[in-house]
Amino acid sequence: MNKARNACAALLAAVAVVLSGCAGGNWQDAGPLYRCEHGIEFRAKFIDDTAVLEGPGGRDLLQRDAGGEGPRQTVYSNPRMRAEFGLGASGREAVLRYPLLPLVARCMRD
Repeated sequence: MNKARNACAALLAAVAVVLSGCAGGNWQDAGPLYRCEHGIEFRAKFIDDTAVLEGPGGRDLLQRDAGGEGPRQTVYSNPRMRAEFGLGASGREAVLRYPLLPLVARCMRD
């Protein structure tokens, strides 16, 4: 039952992403902005157990993973990347990990 619920939530999140793109959504208008090392920047939207990261290079849909050390720290991933949010003393830091490259980028929310 949990797998079906997670699949349904993922499908709804994907539909929301597609519809926002059809509506002419500008990545710079949605969600908080994160600026990272290596010239990476993106905005993040959190919907149920998914995170949609939008930047100049496009969109990534990530599913919530186990991890984090408390309710403020959350971890999301897909086969291409892993994102950890709520880090640092202020909770405004994040880390992006690209295991296939390998690349790690530390980020700060504006």
